[in-house]
Amino acid sequence: MDFTATAAGIVSKAIGEDLFTGDALLDPNAGKDPKAIARGRAGGLIGGVERAKKLSPARRKQIAKKAAKSRWK
Repeated sequence: MDFTATAAGIVSKAIGEDLFTGDALLDPNAGKDPKAIARGRAGGLIGGVERAKKLSPARRKQIAKKAAKSRWK
C-alpha cells in the first residue's frame, strides 16, 4: 500500500465515510455487546496508567530509550 492509499484510509476512518464514494463505513462494533465494549474500553484506559505507577523510574527510562531507539532505526 502506498502513502496516498494509507492516508486516504486514515481520513476515511476519521470521518466515518468512504472518501471516494461518500458511503458510510461499516460499524466495527456491529454485532458486539455494547456493555462488553464499554468494559474493554474502561480497562484499556486504566491499564497504561496502572502499569506506569508500578514501574520504577529507571525501568520507565529503559523502556523509553528502547522505544526511541526502535523509532529512529
